[in-house]
Amino acid sequence: MTNKPRAPHTTYLGIVVFVGGLVSLGIELAASRLLAPFFGTSQLVWMNLIGLILLYLSAGYWLGGRWADRSPHLTTLLLILVAAGVSVALVPVLATPLLHNVQTWLVNYESAWLIGSFLGVLLLFALPMTLLGCVSPFAVRLATADVRESGRVAGRLFALSTIGSFLGTFLPVLLLIPLMGTRATFFTFSASLFAVTLPGFWLVRRRLLIAVPLAGMVLVGWLWWTVQASPIKPHANLLYETESAYQYIRVLEDADGMRYLELNEGVGTHSIYHPERLFTQRLWDYFVALPAFAAQPKPLDEPRSWGIIGLAGGTAARLITATYGPDPITGVELDPKVVDVARTYFAMNMPNLDVVVLDGRAWLAQTPNTYDLLIVDAYRQPYIPFELTTVEFFQAARRHLTPDGVIAVNVAHGEDERLVDALAATMQTVFPTVYRMPVPHTYNTFLIGTVRPTTPEQVSANSAMFAPLLPAHLVQWVQQARLAPHTNAQVLTDDHAPVEYLVDWLIVREGVRLNR
Repeated sequence: MTNKPRAPHTTYLGIVVFVGGLVSLGIELAASRLLAPFFGTSQLVWMNLIGLILLYLSAGYWLGGRWADRSPHLTTLLLILVAAGVSVALVPVLATPLLHNVQTWLVNYESAWLIGSFLGVLLLFALPMTLLGCVSPFAVRLATADVRESGRVAGRLFALSTIGSFLGTFLPVLLLIPLMGTRATFFTFSASLFAVTLPGFWLVRRRLLIAVPLAGMVLVGWLWWTVQASPIKPHANLLYETESAYQYIRVLEDADGMRYLELNEGVGTHSIYHPERLFTQRLWDYFVALPAFAAQPKPLDEPRSWGIIGLAGGTAARLITATYGPDPITGVELDPKVVDVARTYFAMNMPNLDVVVLDGRAWLAQTPNTYDLLIVDAYRQPYIPFELTTVEFFQAARRHLTPDGVIAVNVAHGEDERLVDALAATMQTVFPTVYRMPVPHTYNTFLIGTVRPTTPEQVSANSAMFAPLLPAHLVQWVQQARLAPHTNAQVLTDDHAPVEYLVDWLIVREGVRLNR
């Protein structure tokens, strides 16, 4: 009498596809954080990431189906999961040297972000994502004992896989990355793949093979311990680095003692600080000159209220305080960890600064206060958040400005100034006067709107009032005030604000020249 081969436990196969779905989506989200320190989080990077991973999963579905027909055994599926676990564990080990070399190789290419992120995803994720794609079709083949039930079996297993993917969408973002970091998140996913194979080897009576995933888990622990001791993005001047729920954050300090706040790929410097110097002829200096653009500036000894959307390391707030004294300043910053870094490394401890951790548009909708000056310097590199560029936003901003109020928006650009044109046209629908003020020695332009009409001659005359407080380069800049010309550029609205489209084309054309 011969024994029929035992069918794989269908409940166990459900657990396998659930974990496979969870890890697949979790890796996709965590992958963006691996790429961010080197290539940022622009839509072009996400395009490469999502597109290539979908391609790998498709290849895995096809390969897994053929593989299952040729070797319809649970042991084969378990070994695929072990191989996937090993390849996932190697991703954070290989990521830093590989992505650093790709970034260095492409540094002089205009489309470095686009090409570099493509190569990074291609080299790091082809194997693990293809192997994970094999899991669901393989499980369907093993669980189907009767062809008449194939639809029900496939539907149930793919539903479980999708529920796993649903959990994998939230788990890394809300829990794993904030608490442990990106690299530890990959190791956790790898360990979960090894762990799910342990009962499987027991079910198929291949108990000696349990040593394989156990060895894999030991490997994960060793790699975790080894990698966590090394920087995420090595740099000779690295003073501090961390990850938040939003981004990669690092602080650099050069030999002169100047500190720089960089986020993600570091193309833009978001704040600077030197313990012995204030004005450095960088763009933050020029925010201090904004009171001169008011129709009737307040006297120098009278406090003026400031709002800053995009506080970052507090460079502008510190310069304002040093120039005008304890003017009340409200600084709005989305990322609480950036605020912590600013207080620790950028001396953001001014008693007149009230820090609000919130999205800029949400803050504007909630605050009852009005301001004499409102600064918008918010970047999720390389984009200005579109909700801070529209007619509706500027209408809300105007309601929170005093009768002589001034608003200034920092716009980064290259040779292509279509985004500046669009923002100027948008502001001109809300403010009677808009100035277009390039910041010397940068690819930045300030667009400055006034609640009451003014003229360049008025602004230039106002510079004399502020000359005792301002460095010569700021007085000269104010005296060169020029109006933004009226163009046929698109007016941006909440319904249609193609900010990302304009910036994406700028990235493709000019790439690394977007340094601030």
